[in-house]
Amino acid sequence: MSQTHELLLNRELGLIEFNRRVLAQAEDPSLPLLERLKYLCIVSSNLDEFFEVRMAWLKDTAQLTPNRILADGSTPAQIMAKVSAASHELVRQQYAVMSDVLFPALRQEDIIFLRRTEWTEQQQQWVHDFFSNELLPILTPIGLDPSHPFPKVLNKSLNFAVELEGRDAFGRQSDIAIVQAPRILPRVIKVPPEVCNGHPHTFVFLSSILHSHVHELFLGMTVKGCYQFRVTRDSELTVEDEDLKNLRTALQGELRQRQFGDAVRLEIADTCPPHMEEFLLTQFNLKKPDVYRVNGPVNLVRLMQVPDLVDRPDLKFPPFVPSLPDQLDKKVPLFEAIRKGDILLHHPFQSFQPVIDMLNLAATDPQVVAIKMTVYRTGTDSVLMESLIAAARAGKQVTVVLELMARFDEEANISWASHLEDAGAHVVYGVFGYKVHAKMLMVIRREDKRLRRYVHLGTGNYHPRTARFYTDLGLLTCNEDIASDVNDIFVQLTGLGRASQLKQLYQSPFTLHSLLLDSIEREIEHAQQGRPAQIIAKMNALLEPQVIHALYRASQAGVKIQLIVRGVCALRPGVPGLSENITVRSVVGRFLEHPRVYYFYNDKQENLYIASADWMGRNLFRRIETCSPILDPKVKRRIIKEALRLYLEDNVNAWDMQPDGSYKRRPSRGKERCAQNVLLEEYAR
Repeated sequence: MSQTHELLLNRELGLIEFNRRVLAQAEDPSLPLLERLKYLCIVSSNLDEFFEVRMAWLKDTAQLTPNRILADGSTPAQIMAKVSAASHELVRQQYAVMSDVLFPALRQEDIIFLRRTEWTEQQQQWVHDFFSNELLPILTPIGLDPSHPFPKVLNKSLNFAVELEGRDAFGRQSDIAIVQAPRILPRVIKVPPEVCNGHPHTFVFLSSILHSHVHELFLGMTVKGCYQFRVTRDSELTVEDEDLKNLRTALQGELRQRQFGDAVRLEIADTCPPHMEEFLLTQFNLKKPDVYRVNGPVNLVRLMQVPDLVDRPDLKFPPFVPSLPDQLDKKVPLFEAIRKGDILLHHPFQSFQPVIDMLNLAATDPQVVAIKMTVYRTGTDSVLMESLIAAARAGKQVTVVLELMARFDEEANISWASHLEDAGAHVVYGVFGYKVHAKMLMVIRREDKRLRRYVHLGTGNYHPRTARFYTDLGLLTCNEDIASDVNDIFVQLTGLGRASQLKQLYQSPFTLHSLLLDSIEREIEHAQQGRPAQIIAKMNALLEPQVIHALYRASQAGVKIQLIVRGVCALRPGVPGLSENITVRSVVGRFLEHPRVYYFYNDKQENLYIASADWMGRNLFRRIETCSPILDPKVKRRIIKEALRLYLEDNVNAWDMQPDGSYKRRPSRGKERCAQNVLLEEYAR
């Protein structure tokens, strides 16, 4: 493996491998049945984004620069072929799990997805009434002829290609019509009690209802066939720097076109005949490998609503109530508690409420004079944004660095930008060309004739809902050096000027990459001197080549390296003479592992950092990220134990990465130890 490209694995194939691990959760009989259904849906959601972004990028690259050599030494066309084969196999496995495993198991629990052949006369009448009252008034069938060209099909929408025979009222003859299912309607409908035959959790698919009554849209004509299809389009937004006057206005224009980007994937029913497949491929300018034939609904994401419609707690994860840190005793005001010492929040085991409380208090506290915050993802309905608006209306100086280019959250962020500005807040969009991905909140309060700054730094987004499902770390502190650094970064983002020398924090794109390389190099030196040397790091993705090659050198020097990488990893672990001292494991469990934690032994000093950045080129060079040292010894011990050591001991949700990029589930020897369950038992109620 002397060639540089042989030392790196492909990113896109790594993403497919990650989704194999998610699908394995759907297959796991030890998990609650309705949660397994959710994992099946998550695979579909992940694949949608994969095709919208990564496969779209591969297609563009293959067309524009076909001879380009990617990081692993392959051409775009070579990787596309491998990714296509892997994706087809993954989708085949996914639908097999649905049809052969989950649906039969759900039926045994009296949760039934009725096929059309199973409908009773009473149910057929209910279906007909539903079609007549809920579907027929809003459907718009489009018969294809010279005056009705093939319609613009929205990204990821449910559609039907209908084969026809005969002439209509005007004497027109058309062989094909397109029917688009309204997005406003659910794709899975619960059968009402009066027609469910004693099975209270009975469902029918919208596609089945439309299939059974599509002939009513074409009176006097014969429907020869009706085939569902769904197209996935390139959804990456591009805003050109040239003549750019207003990023928000330019982005709003781009968003309108996202639904109609170039097609990258076509999903069709497995009953669709070859001539209809060929017709659809021609319409979307796609080729045979872009077709995914499925035995079931073309959009499994919509099954995600089913667990919420089924009142079966025994088939779901047990509920829990996140706890609060001991320091946040209700008798002690929040700001006073932070003054007494740094406070660590480990979500979702510990509540996100202190962050919400911090903003709520800041909005109403007469001693608070200013609030500054970065926003990447926060959702369409956010109590945090409402608090910022209330603070601005109350006369506080509110500054929000809002990232408009947060993928798939652009519309929500544009909307919040308008509301914040209307309330009198200062809203800026960071630095054009660099996404602001840092998670920072600062409250400035007048105390004892001076201004004191309170800071929250996080590894995850300011999104109360995802804080219930993602594991993340948050630090509440009023350390003066850290607060000063945070203030300097805000000034840098809102104003103009050179980057200042920070006292404690590290920042992309300026100093974070160097911190990683210097820290790795120091471990190499210690190992060469015969001293213990160790690196432990946890992140979502590891792709940056310089960091990977530095880790290889460290392994060769004898540094023990343990990496916990949830998603894609381009590093090859366990290769003799190259990386035999490196292990890579992925943990896929009840919660999405999301924190970024870096640990360097440094001759017993144990340097520990939490950050917003993965070890990817985009995070280290093309985004604005923050990385904070953990200075409080108690907080440091907690993070090392809870975010690192526990996960290195996990033998329930852990997968070991192999040198070729595949993964094997870690064998459960002896007592089972699940990191997430240990933390739930320790903190949640």
